[in-house]
Amino acid sequence: MAEIVRMPKLSDTMEEGVVAEWHKKVGDEVESGEVLAEIETDKATMEFESFQDGVLLHIGVDKGESAPVDSILAVLGEEGEDISDLLDEEKSKESSSADSSAEAEKDEKEEASDSDEDSDSKTEEKESKEKEDKKDSKGEGEKKSQGESTATKTETKKDTSSEQNGRLKASPLAKKLASDKGINIAKVKGSGEGGRIVKRDIENYEPASAPAAQASGVENYSEEPVSQMRKTIAKRLSESKFTAPHFYLTMEMDMENAMTARKSINKAIEPAKVSFNDMVIRAAAAALKKHPKVNAAWMGDKIRYNEHVHIGVAVAVDEGLLVPVVRHADTKSLVSINEEVKEMAGKARDKKLQPSDWEGNTFTISNLGMFGIEEFTAIINPPDACIMAVGTIVEKPVVKEGNIVVGHTMKVTLSCDHRVVDGAVGSAFLQTFKKYMENPVMIIAE
Repeated sequence: MAEIVRMPKLSDTMEEGVVAEWHKKVGDEVESGEVLAEIETDKATMEFESFQDGVLLHIGVDKGESAPVDSILAVLGEEGEDISDLLDEEKSKESSSADSSAEAEKDEKEEASDSDEDSDSKTEEKESKEKEDKKDSKGEGEKKSQGESTATKTETKKDTSSEQNGRLKASPLAKKLASDKGINIAKVKGSGEGGRIVKRDIENYEPASAPAAQASGVENYSEEPVSQMRKTIAKRLSESKFTAPHFYLTMEMDMENAMTARKSINKAIEPAKVSFNDMVIRAAAAALKKHPKVNAAWMGDKIRYNEHVHIGVAVAVDEGLLVPVVRHADTKSLVSINEEVKEMAGKARDKKLQPSDWEGNTFTISNLGMFGIEEFTAIINPPDACIMAVGTIVEKPVVKEGNIVVGHTMKVTLSCDHRVVDGAVGSAFLQTFKKYMENPVMIIAE
């Protein structure tokens, strides 16, 4: 009997997937455990293995196309089996679900429209009443003759334009919307009573085609679809920024000893090398062991204090940012950290990371020093309570023992979730981190 293979949920944040490659075509036999397709998620491209045996009877998502999680990816069954009823049934379910959603959205729009029209009607009534009050203040004879004349004109000619006697007929809400959108309301045709411009006219207004560009220049632009990775970055970081109350702590540290130590280490381990970023990761891991309240996460109704130290390292890729995790960083040597970060960075750029490579971070480091950035703030990477932004090493005049000398300093900024970490706690962590960076032999000794 034919079975539907649905778009799998390959990560906790995945909402839809893109088929990067099909390893089978319609008519091919598929065995359980065989790779059926490669699915591009919001973070990586992963191989998807079949969970059943059968013949590939139908492909629901072509190569390069996207589909929501749980939609039809493929259909497996016996050779020659008729699956038209199965597909029709699924289409009927999807159509019914779409209709329900559309109906609910329509109801919401109608309620909002009714509310706007009620508001517009009340405004109209108020304006009419004010006009009547003004008319009452004039002579009764003049009011009667003018009223009769106006009534006669109204009966013989109905105004269908949105402008009458030099006065633009538009609701206050329509005027506000037009102003917000930069629309010349005089060019909008009203669909309300007597040609009055209302909210829907502004929302549905489409300006006439613009005249040919002036000789002074042409404005051009290009657009491209938002990738799954960028959608997830936008969603997660927006939630973090607008949900977690961020505050920032910046500290500057002397890097002379770190620079000397790195040269000595690299000379001793040639051809292998360690970077300043490796030293930052190791020093941060050691500091987190001393300050477990920073190595924490907000869990809604509780705070989790992690005893293990898993440091997420932000890696830039073409479509955005990935954060592979160095697990138990406090137990690893600088060389091990260097090798692991290089390997994961390569996998990230090739979209070969697995969920186990990016899940479980307890603290995150974002280093833009290699780009010459001296100082910046980073948005917390959920569920961590903190992220540390690392700047470049700067050569500058510094004061040592009362004398001005040439020195090398580096600034780091700790972004903290105030629901978990207080200022004093974050400051104590930075002091310990600074001690390790200014005395790197302590990192090696621990």
